[in-house]
Amino acid sequence: MLATPPDHEVLIVGAGISGIGMAAHMEKLCPGRSYAIVERRENLGGTWDLFRYPGIRSDSDMHTLGFNFEPWKHEKSIADAPAILDYLNRIVDERGIRKHIRFGHRVVSADWRGDEARWHVEIALDDGTTTRMTARFLYLGSGYYDYDEPYDPGFDFGDFEGQVVHPQFWPDDLDYEGKRVVVIGSGATAVTLVPAMAKRAGHVTMLQRTPTWMFSRPAKDRLANFLRRVLPEELAYRITRWKNIKLQDIGFRRARTRPEKVKQFLHKRIDKVFGDAPYDPADFTPPYNPWDQRLCLVPDNDLFEAMKRGDAAIRTGRIARFTKDGVELEDGEALPADVIVTATGLRLAIAGKIAFSQDGVPVDFAQRFYYKGCMFSNLPNLAVVFGYLNASWTLRADLNSDYVCRLLNEMERRGADIAVPALSPAEEAALEEDDIFDFSSGYIKRSKHIMPRNAVAYPWRLNQEYVSDRKRMAQDPVDDGIMVFGGAGDAAFAEEQREAAE
Repeated sequence: MLATPPDHEVLIVGAGISGIGMAAHMEKLCPGRSYAIVERRENLGGTWDLFRYPGIRSDSDMHTLGFNFEPWKHEKSIADAPAILDYLNRIVDERGIRKHIRFGHRVVSADWRGDEARWHVEIALDDGTTTRMTARFLYLGSGYYDYDEPYDPGFDFGDFEGQVVHPQFWPDDLDYEGKRVVVIGSGATAVTLVPAMAKRAGHVTMLQRTPTWMFSRPAKDRLANFLRRVLPEELAYRITRWKNIKLQDIGFRRARTRPEKVKQFLHKRIDKVFGDAPYDPADFTPPYNPWDQRLCLVPDNDLFEAMKRGDAAIRTGRIARFTKDGVELEDGEALPADVIVTATGLRLAIAGKIAFSQDGVPVDFAQRFYYKGCMFSNLPNLAVVFGYLNASWTLRADLNSDYVCRLLNEMERRGADIAVPALSPAEEAALEEDDIFDFSSGYIKRSKHIMPRNAVAYPWRLNQEYVSDRKRMAQDPVDDGIMVFGGAGDAAFAEEQREAAE
């Protein structure tokens, strides 16, 4: 064992859904184990605190975006950011987690030192100074996108005299009352923004280069609310959560096996909403199959209803140029605008943009294989959360938190300081690689070169199948013959780790 203990046994990076979930699991499964959460912002919540644009809400139901250990109690299952923040704050306060959070702490670098069996972490503080922490285990709940730089498609706004804003940096004082707004984009952010802004704006146009498959559902889950009235709260939550997981899984599999049937189903739902009101089906017909990209959720048909009222519209086309009073398309159509919102997507970031090294050797995650969608080949005492693209983020966060807690307990039982998913050069050479994401979304395709490697064979992969992942993570032993345990004083083990890093 280590003669001098590290500052914390576990250092959690990020106080959003992933980080809070890990802390809550530790309170339950690893009681008494020391941990801290470092959060770069001044508030918890991650995504739900960063984004402040009108209408910001979940794009999946809160019975699966919520944690497996804490029932979602709000009436709406498609919830806005304030409700989600209330949920997270209640968890943090009721479980004694808040005292472990260090706000205004941005992790700059982390170096694993095998001879000490600990991470040395450099942290930048808000006052411009830096500090250092050591931790035996590092858990990254830092999300998957760049908080500082969203995707920039390189627009030249030329002579445009209005205001240009990006949803990631929404100004508190933006006045769009009665104004003409053009929202560029067709993803979840645009689909949320358009009906929300249409309530106050003069008119809102969603300008898309390519349509997105859209799926409408009520914001309130009637079955969930009924069950909460007649059953104990936790039981009602488990039933609703199971129901939603199964429905999502069935829907995704059907989209992959019978895409034409799913297309017809989605079109029929939109036809029913519009009724006799005019609309162009081409605006809702992408050139790809459903779930080749994530479906956009339209709660309570809010986007469609705004279009029927004439408060909003969708235009599909390419931008020719920006004029002083709007946007001109390649087909010559002019879209007048006082405000342009560039909802053009995110830029992915790996490992929170932290400069990782292993015994001083920089870590290139693009050369490491995922292990159980949680850890990385030959990289000790490090876990990460990258949520599902075809389901709620929190489903993976729950799985990974539970697994890491069991791993920590196994390390304690063995008296081990180090746990590493070991992959020999020969084993690595024998692995057949797989596309890490079988999705065609722009932000995915733009970022594949920085993503860790993915094998066809489990456990060296990041799956997109929650139901099978849940079974495997629960049933497979932590000591699976791949995970290797060692101690700081084991010279041979430390030498093997140095060689793996090089």
